[in-house]
Amino acid sequence: MKIRILYSALFIYLFSLSIAIAQRNMIQGKIVDEAKNPVAGVSVSLEGTVRGVQSDQNGNYQLKDIPAGKYDLKANMIGFKTQSLSFSIGNDEKKNLDFLLLDDDIWMESFELMASRGMNGQGRLPEVEDFRINAGRKNEVIRLAEIDANLAMNNSRQIFGRTPGISIWENDGSGIQLGVASRGLSPNRSWEFNVRMNGYDITPDPMGYPEAYFTPPMEVVENIEIIRGASSLQYGPQFGGLLNFVLRKPDASTRFTAETINTVGSNGLFSTFNYIGGTEGKWDYTAYYQKRRGNGWRENGFFNTDHAHFEVNYAVNNRLKIGTQMTYMTTKSQQPGGLTDAQFAEDPSQSTRSRNWFNTPWFIPSLNADYIVSPKTKLNLKAFGSIAQRNSVGFMKPITEEDDLGNRQVDRDKYHTFGTELRLSTAYLLFGKEHNLVFGYRFYKGNIDRNQRGVGDAGTDMNFDLVEASYPRDLDFVNTNHAVFVENMFNVTDKLLLTAGLRLENISSNMSGILNTVNGVPQQLTPEERSRTFALLGFGGEYHLTKTTEFYTNFSQAYRPVLISDLTPPATTDVIDPNLQDARGYNFDLGYRGNFGSFLNFDASFFYLNYADRIGTLTQTAADGTRFQYRTNLGTSVSQGVEAFVEFDPITAFVGNSNFGYIHLFASLAYVNAEYQDFERTSVSNGEIVVSNLAGNRVENAPRKINRYGATYRFKDFSMTWQLSDIGETFSDATNSIEPNEAATSGLIPAYSVQDLSAGYTLKKKYSLKTGVNNLTDAAYFTRRAGGYPGPGIMPADGRTFYVTLGVKF
Repeated sequence: MKIRILYSALFIYLFSLSIAIAQRNMIQGKIVDEAKNPVAGVSVSLEGTVRGVQSDQNGNYQLKDIPAGKYDLKANMIGFKTQSLSFSIGNDEKKNLDFLLLDDDIWMESFELMASRGMNGQGRLPEVEDFRINAGRKNEVIRLAEIDANLAMNNSRQIFGRTPGISIWENDGSGIQLGVASRGLSPNRSWEFNVRMNGYDITPDPMGYPEAYFTPPMEVVENIEIIRGASSLQYGPQFGGLLNFVLRKPDASTRFTAETINTVGSNGLFSTFNYIGGTEGKWDYTAYYQKRRGNGWRENGFFNTDHAHFEVNYAVNNRLKIGTQMTYMTTKSQQPGGLTDAQFAEDPSQSTRSRNWFNTPWFIPSLNADYIVSPKTKLNLKAFGSIAQRNSVGFMKPITEEDDLGNRQVDRDKYHTFGTELRLSTAYLLFGKEHNLVFGYRFYKGNIDRNQRGVGDAGTDMNFDLVEASYPRDLDFVNTNHAVFVENMFNVTDKLLLTAGLRLENISSNMSGILNTVNGVPQQLTPEERSRTFALLGFGGEYHLTKTTEFYTNFSQAYRPVLISDLTPPATTDVIDPNLQDARGYNFDLGYRGNFGSFLNFDASFFYLNYADRIGTLTQTAADGTRFQYRTNLGTSVSQGVEAFVEFDPITAFVGNSNFGYIHLFASLAYVNAEYQDFERTSVSNGEIVVSNLAGNRVENAPRKINRYGATYRFKDFSMTWQLSDIGETFSDATNSIEPNEAATSGLIPAYSVQDLSAGYTLKKKYSLKTGVNNLTDAAYFTRRAGGYPGPGIMPADGRTFYVTLGVKF
C-alpha cells in the first residue's frame, strides 16, 4: 500500500512539474510522407547533441528550451530516407520546420510492410548503435509489442518462441523468475547469460552469483536483446552471452501518456499494470507499478508480487544528459515442492509441501550520463547497484520424507553490490572509409552474506524468524571485478566488414565464515582467496551478399569463474568437490541471415561451443547404497549444432495485397549435440570400485531437439497466434541416469510437446483486448529435476490455463 501511495504522489508531482516548467525558444513542425500522410514515431534530433523527440500520431513534433545557435535537425525512421535541415535560432524564438520523408524502397519493402503485417516480432540489432558494436554477432531482438503472448505471466515459452535454441525451465508458473539458456548450457535462473536491464546488471553478482532472481514485468519490456557467445567481449566473458531487457522509454512524442493493463485468469490470477510517461522540454520521465497474484496451477502454489519502477532524465545542456532509474520488487511465493515419479504420474498438480515459502525483495538504483564529445565521439557512464535478498523457509528434506510439521529450515542471502561502467564510442576515417571503435572500463563489487540451515518455527505461513540464535552455516563472499575492453569494426569494403576485440579481466574472490555447525561446534571454513587476471580475444565479420542478406561469423573466448553456489551445496543432498576450478572455453558462429522482400525473414547458423573444466553433477553411490549428487569439474564438453529461424508470409509471396488479412508461418529450429569429452570417474558398485568414462555422455539439461512452430493470422487490428513447442528428452546429470533415484533428483527428463493459443484486438489504438489458452491440450510434462529449492524432486510445468487482458491507453 505504501508503495502505491508513493508512486501515485510521484506521478502527480511529475505531471505538475512538466506543466510548470517555463519554456523559451522552440522548434516545431509536421512530418508527412510522399502522399502527404502524417508519419508517427519519427525520431527528430539535433545532430551532435543529446536532444531529441518523436513525432506524435498526427506527425507533429516539438523541441523546447534550445539554446540559441546554429544546428542541423535530423528526421530518421526505418523505411524512409534520413532527412536533415540546417537552421539557426535566437533567444525567445519559435521556428516551424516541416519534413517531407521519401521512401527508402528497399527498407520500406523489407521492413515497414513486414511490420504492418505482423512479421516484426523477431529482429536483429544494427551493426553499430550508441556504445556497442553488434556486427558479425549472432543476435536477436524480441519485440514484445509485436507478438501474441501471455505477458502478464511472463510466459517464456511464448516470448522466446521465435528465438532458436532457447531451452527453458518451466517450473515457475508465477512468472517471477526466468530460467533460459542455449547451446547446452544450464537454464538455472539464466545464470550462463549476463543478464541486464537497460544495459546494467540486475543479478546478485555476474562473477560470483549470477542467478537472475529478478525479472521485469514483460508488459513494460519493449525489447529483449540476445547476443550469443561471449557477447563480443563488450559485456563479459559468460559462455551464454548477453540477455538484456530494454524497458519502454519515456514517450518522446507527448507531455503525458498513461496506460492501464488488467488481466484475470485461471486459479485466481489477477494482474494490474499501470504506466505513465512523457517528455516536457529538457525533462522526460516514466514510471510503472504492477501487482500480480494468484493461487498457481499446483496445490500450495500461491504468489503475490509487486513491481515498481521510476525513471527521469534531464538534458543539462546540448551535450550532457543525466538520468536516474529506481526499480523495486517484492514477492511472496508459496513453493509446492517437488514430486516423485510415481506422484507425478498420479497427479502432477498435487503437492506434499504446504509450508515452503520464497521471498526476494529487490531494489536496483542506477545513474546514467551521456556526453557528446563531438559529432563522432560519445561517452556513457552508468553507475548501478542492488540491495536485495533471497529468503526461503520450509521442510527441505528429500521428497520421499513426509513433512513432520516440526521446525522448518530457514535460508537467507543478503546482497549488496555496486558497479560502474564507462564506455566511449567513436567513428573515424581511415583509407577513405569510416570505422567504429568502442572502448570501456568496468568495476563491480559484490558482497553476499549467506545464512543457511537456520532453525525456524513450526508454522505454515511465510516467516523467516529463527527459534535458535544463529545459523549453522554463515558465509561471507566478496567478489571484486575490474575489466577493460576494446573492439573495433573495420569497413573494409562496401560489402565486407571485420571486427576485432580484446577484454582484460581481473577477478578477486574471498570467502570466509562458518561452513557447518556440528553438535553446537562451528566448523570454520579455511578462508579462501582467489585472484586471477586473464585476457580474452574475439573477432568476427560480415559479408553483405545483397542489400538485405549477409553472411556472418565470429569467434570469442569465454570464461566462467567458480561461483558461491558452486562452493556451497543446496540445503539437501548435494556434495561439493572442494577443489573446483574455473571454466574456460570459446564460442564460434557461422551463419546466413536476412530477408527476401516483405514475405521471408530468416537466420540460419552453425555454432561450436568448447567448455573446458565444466562444472556439473554426477550421481554417486555412498557406502550405504544410497545415491547422491556430486558437483565437480567434469572435464571438457563440446556443444555443436544448428540454429535456424524462418518466418514466411505465403499470401504476400503469392498474392500480394489482401483484403482478408495475412497469414505468416514461423519455425524456430535447433539441433544441439552437447557431449562430454574424455573424463575418467570412479564409483562403488557392490563394494567394488568401478572405473568408467564420461566420454560421449550428453550434457545434463541439454535437449538435442528444441523446435517451435507457429502460425499467425492478422487482419487489420486483430491477430491470433498458435504455437507448438516440441522439445527432446534430456538428462538431469552427467552420468545420464535413465532410471530415477528414489528422491527423483536424477533420471531421464522425457521429451514433450505443448501448444499455446493467443489472440488480441486493438480499437482506435487506445483500447486492447487479449486472451489466450496456455498448454492447450493440458499436457503433463516437466523440464527439471531439482536437487534443492524449489524442490527437491520433479518440478512439474503448468497444465492448461487461460487469461483475459483489457488495456486502456490515454
